[in-house]
Amino acid sequence: MQTKYELLPEDLQGSFERYLEKRIPTGGFLDAVLCNDLRAACERADEINKYRLFDIVFWLYNNAPIGSWGSPENVREWLKRD
Repeated sequence: MQTKYELLPEDLQGSFERYLEKRIPTGGFLDAVLCNDLRAACERADEINKYRLFDIVFWLYNNAPIGSWGSPENVREWLKRD
């Protein structure tokens, strides 16, 4: 059975699972994506993830809980929740 995280690139699955399930902050690239900061996401993306950006945002839109991403404020509030 496929989990929602398996739809992401394998090297990003753990980071998204820790962020969404355990409220653990991500690294620079994913933080920029979660905060909806396209410029910073493009600056911080490595050679592989710069081509995955659309797919990552598409996954967030279709799978991540409302309020868990989309702005720096949403990310801060998500990380504070129990």
